[in-house]
Amino acid sequence: MNEKFCVPLKTPSPDIQRMIDILMGKRVCDKPPLVEYIIDDVHLKTLMSILDREWIDASDRDTFVTDKPSRREYLDNFIEAWYRLGYDYVRIERNVGFTFSIESAHDSTKSDDRGWQDYSHPVIESEEDFERYPWPSVTDESFADIEYVNNHLPDGMGLISSHAAGVYEHLSWIMGYENLCILLYEKPELVKMVAEKIGQIMEEFYTKLLQFENLAVVWPGDDMGFRTATLIRPEQLREYVLPWHRRFAEITHNAGLPYFLHSCGNLFEIMDDLIDDVKIDAKHSYEDAIMPVTEFQGRYGSRIGILGGVDVDILTTKSTDDIRKHVREIIDTCGPRGRYAIGSGNSIPSYVPLEHFFTMLDEALK
Repeated sequence: MNEKFCVPLKTPSPDIQRMIDILMGKRVCDKPPLVEYIIDDVHLKTLMSILDREWIDASDRDTFVTDKPSRREYLDNFIEAWYRLGYDYVRIERNVGFTFSIESAHDSTKSDDRGWQDYSHPVIESEEDFERYPWPSVTDESFADIEYVNNHLPDGMGLISSHAAGVYEHLSWIMGYENLCILLYEKPELVKMVAEKIGQIMEEFYTKLLQFENLAVVWPGDDMGFRTATLIRPEQLREYVLPWHRRFAEITHNAGLPYFLHSCGNLFEIMDDLIDDVKIDAKHSYEDAIMPVTEFQGRYGSRIGILGGVDVDILTTKSTDDIRKHVREIIDTCGPRGRYAIGSGNSIPSYVPLEHFFTMLDEALK
């Protein structure tokens, strides 16, 4: 299959400074750089097979954490994958260890089960729960994988990193979404306590993350919307969540680095807040059913960088010819406007056919 495509590249030439300069509007976008948020390990495993490299399975997290040689081999493959696919960076995120309820089920597209947050079983519903909750500490182990990637990047590549999942996501996972919606009215002071604690822990995480010398961008994800609106009222996000993103962006900018944001859903009611108050430098996550990336860039592209936008539904269900045509239309529309990088509208999950992913990259790298 790989003979059809230019990827994996034989001799990549990453240039993280070029990518940043384009997205920050400091350089004319002669050719949009590649961008991606997450690539599922299913695809990385297949890529390693194409490259005749042995794959190290990281699905058993307990073994993965304690077996340092296997952990290093996995990270070597992880770095090689981003490098050979043509990216200018490696993006890796880690969580300090917040506790919340998770459910899972078999997924035939993955080597392990697919997990998701169980919103129906809150961990914190009262001040007593808050006091009993095992609030995590930010330790050196929180950064072990990030540090390894930082120290083993190929020439020209940068490190892009963040805490895995943001303040709003953890607030809704720990308190349970339905329960959170009720407590926002019945116990707003408790919601404030939980949000403040989460934010304080993450601020400590970001303060330490910014010490890595090859860090090029801080790019967290925090899904605050669904197809038609924000998940809680915009004024509630402004009170409990956005001040923390503003703080993370502030310390990132003070370190001389850009602050990008991945956030799914319809965020139009808070976009001005994200741009003018939080001061994000670029936005990721687009769905054509909400607004195609070409239209979104037309509305906001003079103020922030635009990341990705190839709808995951198109990547999953359309033919390779249709995907190639769609990618070219986006590049030809968004590229000349500047501050644009081409990639998926969300991520590359296991159910996106690898051939479709490679088709997008092949067209983008022409």
